[in-house]
Amino acid sequence: MPMEKTFDPAAIEAKWATEWESRGLFRPHRPDATPFTIVNPPPNVTGALHIGHALDNTLQDVLVRYERLRGKDALWVVGMDHAGIATQMVVERQLEASQDKRTNYSREDFIDKVWQWKAESGGQITGQLRRLGCSMDWSREQFTMDPHFTRAVVKVFVDLHKKGLIYRDKRLVNWDPKLKTAISDLEVETHEVQGGFWHFKYPLADGVTLDDGRDYIEVATTRPETMLADMAVAVNADDARYQSVIGKFVTLPITGRRVPIVADDHADPELGSGAVKITPGHDFNDFDVGKRAGFKAGEMLNMLDGDANVIQTSDGLIPAAYLGLHRFKRDGIDGARELVVQRMKEAGFLIPHIVTSKEGDVVEHDAEPRTIQTPFGDRGGVVIEPWLTDQWYVDAETLAQPPMQAVRDGRINIVPKTWEKTFFNWMENIQPWCVSRQLWWGHRIPAWYGPGKDQQKTVIVDARRPEREQAFYSGQQVFVGIDEADVLQQARDYYGSDKKIELTDEIATGNTADIYLYRDPDVLDTWFSSALWPFATLGWPEDSDLVKRHYPNDVLISGFDILFFWDARMAMQGMEFMGDVPWKTLYLHGLVRAPDGAKMSKSKGNVVDPLGLIDQYGADALRFFMAAMESQGRDIKMDDARLAGYRNFATKLWNAARFCEANGILASTTLAAPAATLPVNRWIIGEVAATVTAMESAFAAYRFDEAANAIYSFAWDRFCDWYLELIKGSINDETKAVAGWVLDQILVMLHPFMPFITEELWTGFGDRADYPLITAKWPEPAAERDADASADIDWLIKLVSELRGAKAELGLPPGARLTAHFPASLKDRTDKLAAQLDRLARLGEISFDPTPPGASAQLVVEGETITVPLEGVIDIAAERDRLTKALAAAAKERDGLAGRLNNPSFVERAKPEAVDKARADHAAKEAEADRLTAALARLG
Repeated sequence: MPMEKTFDPAAIEAKWATEWESRGLFRPHRPDATPFTIVNPPPNVTGALHIGHALDNTLQDVLVRYERLRGKDALWVVGMDHAGIATQMVVERQLEASQDKRTNYSREDFIDKVWQWKAESGGQITGQLRRLGCSMDWSREQFTMDPHFTRAVVKVFVDLHKKGLIYRDKRLVNWDPKLKTAISDLEVETHEVQGGFWHFKYPLADGVTLDDGRDYIEVATTRPETMLADMAVAVNADDARYQSVIGKFVTLPITGRRVPIVADDHADPELGSGAVKITPGHDFNDFDVGKRAGFKAGEMLNMLDGDANVIQTSDGLIPAAYLGLHRFKRDGIDGARELVVQRMKEAGFLIPHIVTSKEGDVVEHDAEPRTIQTPFGDRGGVVIEPWLTDQWYVDAETLAQPPMQAVRDGRINIVPKTWEKTFFNWMENIQPWCVSRQLWWGHRIPAWYGPGKDQQKTVIVDARRPEREQAFYSGQQVFVGIDEADVLQQARDYYGSDKKIELTDEIATGNTADIYLYRDPDVLDTWFSSALWPFATLGWPEDSDLVKRHYPNDVLISGFDILFFWDARMAMQGMEFMGDVPWKTLYLHGLVRAPDGAKMSKSKGNVVDPLGLIDQYGADALRFFMAAMESQGRDIKMDDARLAGYRNFATKLWNAARFCEANGILASTTLAAPAATLPVNRWIIGEVAATVTAMESAFAAYRFDEAANAIYSFAWDRFCDWYLELIKGSINDETKAVAGWVLDQILVMLHPFMPFITEELWTGFGDRADYPLITAKWPEPAAERDADASADIDWLIKLVSELRGAKAELGLPPGARLTAHFPASLKDRTDKLAAQLDRLARLGEISFDPTPPGASAQLVVEGETITVPLEGVIDIAAERDRLTKALAAAAKERDGLAGRLNNPSFVERAKPEAVDKARADHAAKEAEADRLTAALARLG
């Protein structure tokens, strides 16, 4: 059936996405082939395709399709992350919309609602990935909450706990008071907030004074409310102002707490007063200072509950007026911050910020205005509170050692290498990893708590819900097990088999058992489960054939922004549990930015919807753009003009295939190149071989841009623009065979980047429904460049290009037939290529006589000069005058732009996009001046 006249991406994309998947072509049965494995970074079940996903998944699909064409058993694991916080928030918002809430349900009933939501609405991104053309193994789609995956998560937790690599500890966490859970650093966004910097007097105790006679130490803070839980004042040991009071005490206003003055390098003598108030229970730096000062975490004061409202500290010194207040003003109601400032001012302990107005008046303010970098929860949207809680931690320092060694000895190859320094810097300074989250949706921590032997019941307070006072044991024994049977056996071994033991879901007391064990209510951090992705998705801990065959994975493609949160943790868990690296290569790509280089964000309104781009340009064009622009170590700027250009590339290829069809050129039947005698055919076969080699080298080095540009240049320039032009009018059987073979090789080489159009052309170009392109073979041309043919055709192309350029510069119509005088040394070549010279170079006469006197255009091709007389063809004087004026104008603009770019003031102070535009304009004017100079030179 003849090809459609116009290329319509939408018409073919849906067809082939369904066809490939329904026929199982994403994972053909190749048990004896070399395995190739890549796992897709699992998107959130709540997620939708964004432009970063489009880049990440395009690069993965390019590799998978390439390796599949090379005959490998290519497995691309696909699945979704359960996204604990995000998913629970979505479902809770649905409940709120119907005047309902999570706490109206039991934990089990709420989790059932989450599963119901997933079945009805979750996972829309999988359909969007299919639109992009992702050839994942959809038949084995994974989910981090699937039963087999949950078994893997529990086993990892239990085994790490047995080894002492998971433990419970009291430390500061990023606490989200809105969501009432600890969150990771990745879920914290820093915003600039207009705030204040308050200066307070802290009275020295016991009649002590500073050397200058002051009886107080000045401290400053952006969070006055935290003074209610201050435990020290830090000064630098080398600061002469305070050396005499190190080891002495201050008496805190409001609480009357007596706290020590400690020496610590955290206090910088050059900043402010050089003295720092220390609140170890509510500041990460202060926590470290407190530990160095000898405070144990359990002794550090906590003044806030899970809602960030003030509660009484363990020493009972916070006045009743503060209890129950929010940490700062909320909903127009003053909080603890405002009351602290008011009381400090009333008591004379506030040092005002004094400024002089424009009129010369002295004005006092309570605080110095400051722009403060403030942490917010990315989902809760409120200020994060450093909060001291009991959480579960992974000994990341121990687990980090094998991955670091693997990078050092090359078992893990990080591409680009420049990221190795960042990797080592983080891993060498890694902190304990908090893996517990205060949610209901997720992998529940397999830990139960019971009393220590012979411990008495007492009243305890749940810090997260302080209104709940419950009778339970003052000390706890922790039991961590694979399941309830395992935990009960551990408990019997500990307490004795004569004890009746019951497991409960919450803190409970009763009379039906001797001992109650209650389960930890928390769930695991989503990153904990996703760290198992390279092996749990293959069926581990079962010793499956998939695990044996596809672990380690070959490569991981990831954004650099999750190098620590996911990539490094996969390396830790993989090496701990599998005894080998999770992947041999870690490829880190950059960000996709707005056209002006700005980071995309909803607040800026510059976010690009990849599905909209697919609708506008087609999936193939978007994929090719992503790959062609992916240059190692650089971010990608969106560019509609390039996207349109790659859509035009697809159209050009479509039209080239229509030309072949119209001229009886059929699909190839051989993998190797056909026999060829004509120079043009020997030349194009050599060009195919060179392109295959270039692409293979680029893929081996993960240079997606070089691979994409190699096939683009060959298909557009060598094949469409030149070869098809060169064979027009002389398409014999040999040329038909060669042209059909070359078009096939283009489709195969281009397929990883543009799968839809290439499959459509492949199938429509020949009768091979049982041999789809997606599972065809990578080119094996069994040919090399023919030196003589390449020399002849390359010379012809250069000559025609020079002639066309000269005509354009001189204002001559493209079809104008000119006489050209060649050196005698080129006679054999011009005789051999006479037909092409007549048709493409549009030469009316080829002469080997001396060039007649008068003006002529000088064409230098490979060191030989060909002259084209211009007397009688153009008005030489007028053309020289026109070119001279145009050159002067271009040179003036070029030099003006060069002056701006050489001015440090402009380069340093102007907006980056203005500098980039000036550089682009300068390059354009420089090229224009060079072209006009060459045109003048041609006139002699």
